[in-house]
Amino acid sequence: MTSVVLALIAGAVVGLSLGGLGGGGTVLTAPALIYLLGFSPQQATTAALVVVAATSATALFAHARAGAVRWRLGAVFAAAGVVPAVVVGRFTEHVPAAVTTGAFAVVAALAGVLLLRRSRSRDRSRAGDAVRPGRAAGVGAGLGALTGFLGVGGGFLAVPALVGVLAVPMSAAVGTSLLVITVNAVAAFGARLGAITAVDWALVGPFAAAALLGAWDGRRLAAKVDATALRRVFAAALVVVSVAMAADTVLNGR
Repeated sequence: MTSVVLALIAGAVVGLSLGGLGGGGTVLTAPALIYLLGFSPQQATTAALVVVAATSATALFAHARAGAVRWRLGAVFAAAGVVPAVVVGRFTEHVPAAVTTGAFAVVAALAGVLLLRRSRSRDRSRAGDAVRPGRAAGVGAGLGALTGFLGVGGGFLAVPALVGVLAVPMSAAVGTSLLVITVNAVAAFGARLGAITAVDWALVGPFAAAALLGAWDGRRLAAKVDATALRRVFAAALVVVSVAMAADTVLNGR
């Protein structure tokens, strides 16, 4: 199987996850680039930000058309993460590859656990449009730092935070998380512009294109397929990824 075909398949999976779940797929992007396409951890996290930003923006548009985005709350959440994403992103090129890979393994495992917890939880319907600036800014800053360091959008953390901490209904949390992911990814990528020449964009292009198409399909799929089943599938995939990356870090030191 050629690298381009692998990029198309992996990109489609990422897009489906983002469009349907508002998270999860971003944690799969960098591992796919590393293990399927041969990118280094630094190259993968930089390229992942491009894929994440473009795919999230596409999925956000689809959710916005359905009226499923809390714009004011999302704006506060996202704005708080911009500076941490930029600051942390500037230091990632000095981080050893083994540290990046190990951190990814931990984050992927956490994402899987959170997705499984969401699959057992019920949607909440209490919170209106009132913005909780302190809470939203605090969680948003943490997600921004995570985005800058690992090249992930943080949707798998943003959605549980929006539902559990800020009491946003699940139906609106997915769309709102996509706004946060898009802003954080763009900010973090801006801090890594000096590293873009080292990335193989001939492979990132097909990956991103498949992810964009997958995001639209993910939105439609989420409306037809049981959300709990979808989350369980992606959670299982994330756990497998985390175990593989942890083993690679221990055995190969990368």
